[in-house]
Amino acid sequence: MIKIQRALLSVSDKTGLLPFAQTLAAAGVELISTGGTAKALRDAGLAVKDISEHTGFPEMLDGRVKTLHPKVHGGLLYIRGNAAHEAAVKEYGITPIDLVVVNLYPFEATVAKPNVALHDAIENIDIGGPSMLRSAAKNHESVTVIVDPADYAEVAKQISEQGNTTLELRRKLCAKVYARTAAYDAAIAAHLSSEFRVSSSGLPAALTISAPLAQPLRYGENPHQAAALYGKFHDHFQQLHGKELSYNNILDLTAAAALIAEFNADGPTLAILKHTNPCGVGQGASLREAWDRAFATDKQAPFGGIIAVNQTLDAACAEAIAEIFSEVIVAPDFSADALAILQKKKNLRLLKLLKSPHGSSLMDVRSVGADSFLLQQRDLKLTTTTDLKVVTKRQPTEAELRAMLFGWRVVKHLKSNAILYCGEGHTLGVGAGQMSRVDSSRIAVWKAGEAKLSLKDSVVCSDAFFPFADGLIAAAEAGATAAIQPGGSVRDAEVIAAADERGLTMAFTGTRHFRH
Repeated sequence: MIKIQRALLSVSDKTGLLPFAQTLAAAGVELISTGGTAKALRDAGLAVKDISEHTGFPEMLDGRVKTLHPKVHGGLLYIRGNAAHEAAVKEYGITPIDLVVVNLYPFEATVAKPNVALHDAIENIDIGGPSMLRSAAKNHESVTVIVDPADYAEVAKQISEQGNTTLELRRKLCAKVYARTAAYDAAIAAHLSSEFRVSSSGLPAALTISAPLAQPLRYGENPHQAAALYGKFHDHFQQLHGKELSYNNILDLTAAAALIAEFNADGPTLAILKHTNPCGVGQGASLREAWDRAFATDKQAPFGGIIAVNQTLDAACAEAIAEIFSEVIVAPDFSADALAILQKKKNLRLLKLLKSPHGSSLMDVRSVGADSFLLQQRDLKLTTTTDLKVVTKRQPTEAELRAMLFGWRVVKHLKSNAILYCGEGHTLGVGAGQMSRVDSSRIAVWKAGEAKLSLKDSVVCSDAFFPFADGLIAAAEAGATAAIQPGGSVRDAEVIAAADERGLTMAFTGTRHFRH
């Protein structure tokens, strides 16, 4: 095994750099570096050769051109042992570079800042860094390449022990490089496409998905399915207690976070979800009162469910929740007393919501097989009083209007076909995911009956229009006095007439909320 003789180090993130460089120096590796990296190494007492001394060409154009040189890329790319390559590098005085350590200008962090200037974004597009990474990775048979400081320890260990790295490790690092450069280019393409308004719809001409492994999961939806979590999930959620999250937990808790975000500007609100569907949502003067109203909707479905609240979870609410078995609780924070109560349940997962998981992305992506994906804008439509068109003779009372708007925010998060009965600030009966809207209504009425809740003077909410009057008539017979729906059916007139005949008030929103 030929020992590593020469390394090129040029990093923006200097985490762990100095100990690693000291290991290289101790192993007799010559260090070549650029700009701020070279200064940091010299300040630590290490001998460093400037890139301009190595290439015989000065850094120029404000540092835009410094490593784009044959003595860099030739030293990385030539095939060791290939007679023609060996002759060429000898003729042109190119020496081998056996190790490259590069991490890229912080483009993603730059464009994540609010109101970032286009000039600042462009200046943080790294050119030389990706070029060196790609050259080194292509020639990984001979060259070791590091793009992530997390890999310093293993590379340092192998160099210290044997003077070089194993092919197995170089292959692993090679794959990591191309994943990183792909993600980097995708971030640049996405930002510039948005800045330059390349697409009038806001959708990209090409969809590039690149996300780092966040954590492996025990299994997927079922034990026979392998699964893992990718991306920046842990930037949004901090687990404070309980078992490791499962695939289904993650689906449920992100659905819970999306629902509770609808009520961030409201008073104490609590939602209980099961299989991503809300089975009870309540509001009150306290979270404990909100819990009582949400739980009253359905006392069976919440077993093993997900609970989300819109403010710090306190002890009184925690005591009530602790009486049943729950999988996950999501809150912006937990009081010390609430934590003490809930942590007595060894397996209960407690998650602190650091920031909305949907705030940084306005798109939903789904795999539909055959290497194909669906991309759509997230359903972030907020409906207010001014959006409503009352289409019946009777106008809603203030209480009915508040119940309509409350229910409309909840039904948006139910699987279609969705029917929800509610009062002001609390759900009463939920029907979701049925092939027939009438069946969803029947289930909602049945669930309310099971919970011994009266639907008298309730509001019925439908995520899509009533295609026939029968669904509205069934709601009226169940006790509803008000309805909210998108409208838009060819039979709207029949549905409105049925509402007028029964004294219902009904509002059209003009917005459908299908959820598949």
